[in-house]
Amino acid sequence: MPALRGGHIIRPNTKTLQFIQPQRRDRVMTQSTTDRSFILVFRLLMAWTFLYAASHQVFNPKFSAAAFLSHTKTFHDVYAVLATPAADPVLTFLVSYGHLLIGLSLLVGLLVRVSAAFGVALLVMYWTAHMDWPFIENTNNFIIDYHIVYAVVCVYLIAYRAGHVWGLDGWVEKLSFVERSPSLRFLVA
Repeated sequence: MPALRGGHIIRPNTKTLQFIQPQRRDRVMTQSTTDRSFILVFRLLMAWTFLYAASHQVFNPKFSAAAFLSHTKTFHDVYAVLATPAADPVLTFLVSYGHLLIGLSLLVGLLVRVSAAFGVALLVMYWTAHMDWPFIENTNNFIIDYHIVYAVVCVYLIAYRAGHVWGLDGWVEKLSFVERSPSLRFLVA
């Protein structure tokens, strides 16, 4: 009868004990080539979206996140705290370089779970900042606009482990120090 020791199955043999590494279902890529192609395309499209936004913020010395947030309507009181002159340099840095890091992460497929989660947070913030309830930006967008669509795509990238599809997450997950640390493995899983 097989015994379990330290996560390994030990099968008694007449000559030696055999250690068999257990199969992990979460490592098996069960998607078809079409599924993997869509995952890659969605990841690269979202990378482009964030990198393009970063290019208009990082390289523009006049960009101000506080100026953007000072025009909010529905949640003005919430964003007024962030739109102060004292918070502007920090907020502008975080938004500009946040877009850049999210875009680069999605482009190379490294830490996609983390970057896509931050992307969802930013997109939901922009959605509420553009809101003039029940319209978003203008009367053509009733409740749902592209921010919500992009956020759903980011959730899709998290759920389908997009960093493992022609990305660096699959390679990093196999590094010995990542395999030994559950907290690091969670970041690239």
